[in-house]
Amino acid sequence: AIFSALMVITSRNTINSVFFLILDFISVGCLFIMIGAEFLGMILLIVYVGAVAVLFLFVVMMLNVAQQKQSWFIGRKSTHIPSGLIVAVIIFLELLVLVGGWKYKPNVMNSSNLIINQETTNTHLIGNVMYTDYVLYFQLSGIILLLSMIGAIILTFKKRENIKKQSYIKQISRERTSSIKLEEVN
Repeated sequence: AIFSALMVITSRNTINSVFFLILDFISVGCLFIMIGAEFLGMILLIVYVGAVAVLFLFVVMMLNVAQQKQSWFIGRKSTHIPSGLIVAVIIFLELLVLVGGWKYKPNVMNSSNLIINQETTNTHLIGNVMYTDYVLYFQLSGIILLLSMIGAIILTFKKRENIKKQSYIKQISRERTSSIKLEEVN
């Protein structure tokens, strides 16, 4: 997993980088399955490998990024490297504050003293918690996904003026006298 993650960021070819990203998702999913979190492993494989990584691959192939010159990275004229370093330092400082400010919460129940039924699976436990304690967040995430799908469909519609198309409303609302024109033939 670590090797493929390093190859994602060090590979010069973007298509190879996406393939290494797919390999990284698969290896992390297998790690989840090996530690006993089979639901998380399978969800990671289905969602990330099945949808996100394939989407990245199609976008990279459609944009034809591999044939474009990366002249912005070569030489000292690059303005992207300093801004990227500033963002990296800010993220690193936020991580330090987050990890440094974390405290142990003594009121949290110790999980080693819990009696757990061995017949229940991880999927059953996650579903039980998701549909009881976090049902509002689950419904809100579904609404957000629905709105994003509708937004993506609306963004693909382009109104073009030079295209001939039928208007059913105009055809149905026309009168017979205005649709047929009689002329005398000599």
